[in-house]
Amino acid sequence: MIFQQQCLAGSRPSHLACSRSFSTNARQPAIVRHASSSHSQAELAEPCAATPAASRRQLLGAASLASALLTGPQAALAAAKTPKGFSAFEDVGDGYKFLYPFGWQEVAVDGADVVFKDIVEPLEYISVTITTTEKTDIAEFGTKEEVADTLAKEVLTPPGQEVNILSSEARDLNNRNYFEFEFTAKNPRYTRHALAVVAVANGKFYTLTTGANEKRWGRISDRLKTSIRSFTLLT
Repeated sequence: MIFQQQCLAGSRPSHLACSRSFSTNARQPAIVRHASSSHSQAELAEPCAATPAASRRQLLGAASLASALLTGPQAALAAAKTPKGFSAFEDVGDGYKFLYPFGWQEVAVDGADVVFKDIVEPLEYISVTITTTEKTDIAEFGTKEEVADTLAKEVLTPPGQEVNILSSEARDLNNRNYFEFEFTAKNPRYTRHALAVVAVANGKFYTLTTGANEKRWGRISDRLKTSIRSFTLLT
């Protein structure tokens, strides 16, 4: 299947150098990535299995300290644009940005361009993967329903799980199409409730995915939906 091959093709991502700027509001750090390289999309079967050693208290304390030390126009601008309870991430080189829940920590996951996860709840994370494509728009892969069904069942979920597509919708931003969809993936141990948004630009196929255990969906869903809707291509 051409669609599936283009979603999975590519090489392992290289390491990127990041520069981080924190807002004066300790609850709203912003991360801006300036390096540029090409990346591939890979399936996150068990996302972010490794648990960071730092405790939540240590993480929040470090962010607060960095925020207090940095001032100036850039910090003020980041604070003005980042909603309370979220952090902002922008990858200038690869051309995208999004919001993620404050307190989530960046971790390295093979095949992903960037991943942030809750350091307590293993299923709560947000990731972006990128692969090359000859298409110029996400709609060239099919309808939003077709794209959601293929990605949720064949790319974003490990084999053998029961996948149920709950909804799919399209949005247009700056003459660029985005497909968003919601689905659940059930295995014998738990049910994962997930959201994803996909888009195409400049020869790249972008996929942002986030989710949580179904048991915690009611607590976290609004924040995850905000993250999905915040995903924006810069070009």
